[in-house]
Amino acid sequence: MTYNSVPAHRLGTLFLCLCLLGQAGCFKQHEPADFVIINGPDPESLDPAIITSQSDGRIVSALFEGLTRFNAVTAQAEPALAKRWDISGDGTIYTFHLRDSLRWSTGERITAHDVVYSWRRAVDPDTASDYAGMLFYVKDAKAINSGKVNDPTRLGVRAIDAQTVRVELAAPTPFFLELCAFWTLAVVPGTAIERHGDQWCLSRPLPVSGSHTLDYWRVRDRIRLRKNERYWNAANTRNEIVDFLPVETSATAINLYEAGQADIIWDKGLVPAELLDALSPRPDFHRFDYLGTYFVRFNTTKKPLDDPRVRKAMALAIDKARLVAKYTKGGEQPAEHFVPPGTGDYTSPSGPAHDPGLAKRLLAEAGYPGGERFPNDFEYLFNSSQLNKNIAVELQRMWLETLGIQVKLRQAEHKVYLAAQSALDYHLTRSSWIGDYNDPNTFLDMFMEGNGNNRTGWVNANYDQLIRLANATPDMAKRNALFQKAEKILIAEEFPIFSLYFFEGINIYDPKRIGGIHPNILDIHPINTIHAKKPAKR
Repeated sequence: MTYNSVPAHRLGTLFLCLCLLGQAGCFKQHEPADFVIINGPDPESLDPAIITSQSDGRIVSALFEGLTRFNAVTAQAEPALAKRWDISGDGTIYTFHLRDSLRWSTGERITAHDVVYSWRRAVDPDTASDYAGMLFYVKDAKAINSGKVNDPTRLGVRAIDAQTVRVELAAPTPFFLELCAFWTLAVVPGTAIERHGDQWCLSRPLPVSGSHTLDYWRVRDRIRLRKNERYWNAANTRNEIVDFLPVETSATAINLYEAGQADIIWDKGLVPAELLDALSPRPDFHRFDYLGTYFVRFNTTKKPLDDPRVRKAMALAIDKARLVAKYTKGGEQPAEHFVPPGTGDYTSPSGPAHDPGLAKRLLAEAGYPGGERFPNDFEYLFNSSQLNKNIAVELQRMWLETLGIQVKLRQAEHKVYLAAQSALDYHLTRSSWIGDYNDPNTFLDMFMEGNGNNRTGWVNANYDQLIRLANATPDMAKRNALFQKAEKILIAEEFPIFSLYFFEGINIYDPKRIGGIHPNILDIHPINTIHAKKPAKR
């Protein structure tokens, strides 16, 4: 019997059976929270300059705010710590005016100098921020991060006075206000960081600039946030206590939800694929368009993946339509390019389709006919989830059947998986990317040289130049044409990655119980807007 055919009235029994497969402690009692969110793995960190994942970002964005923030409904930038801003006629100078009487949660004043400190710290190479590239649009940020400039005061951000910040960009950047809303540019407490060093996030009390304070972080249990009464918009924060549960398995996630121990499941990956057909008609099942791509990275620094023919052969051997039909079950579409449909006003070029014959010829041309002499220690790295494992097994099968290549599977705990990617300690790795803002640049600039999120070892000067030209081009049609040329290099010529499918957004929550969640293409849901309509039964 397949779960796809389970009648709705038998779901309760199925959920109970699945719970036996989940982690222990499903029903451990805690002081009630307004609502409980199943959020994915334990955070990598709570430092805005260090984190890289969307699940970590949801927590960190509640703790630390930037000059702007994302609107809960539109996911577009709106005033946050800055109440307003002025933009020069040429689009390169932004002058931000901070709100009056901004305070850290510990009572000290938040000033323009804190903004300058936070941005300088994010681009400092010693901070080792994978997202430092978010600031490369600011004058001299890239040179500082690369070590070519050793004077951090050269960064194009100045405190004019305690409430005014002046930012000089290297070139006009249409999405700069969206960048200011991203967690890497959030304002962090310099005094606490200088006093406690790398352990500053664990200091007590932790000074925060966002809507919530950190009550506690119990690894493998939960993170509890509490309303920050000193937040500038505390009057409109619609909850008092919020819990985030670190759950990585879909079986555990759905059972905690069904048992009333959690109120929200954010991610489709935490919903058992075999239950999607049964869950989708329910009023607590919410589907939406979403800017996200599931893809595979090649480590181009390791042989034989330094040869584009090998990378292209492995990409063309994959039947994406078969993979999606067999495993994802959420309405996802196979991806023939990298930037998802609906990203700004941009249309991607198409990459080559599944072509086993060409894949075999390319591998033979590279010196490995039928997989002969191909390295026998070749690995595919992926992180924990049943869907990721299923996809890994299917990719392994396709490479063996089509190319005669034996690929070993290497499953790693989430933090180990991220560290291995950053260190280029892999051959192939499962990857995904969610748009940080609604512009093709958020997908394409990550593969430029020096971007901490590249994680392929791939460098292409022509690609980098096209991205730089695109972002310096005010005419949107010409800008998109440059992006298309760059994406073609990425997906049809060089192949440092290959896309598998585009995400379909899924959230699970009862709209009669939970309010303030608004589906949007970035899947951004500020915690301060979410509220319980009626008490949970726990």
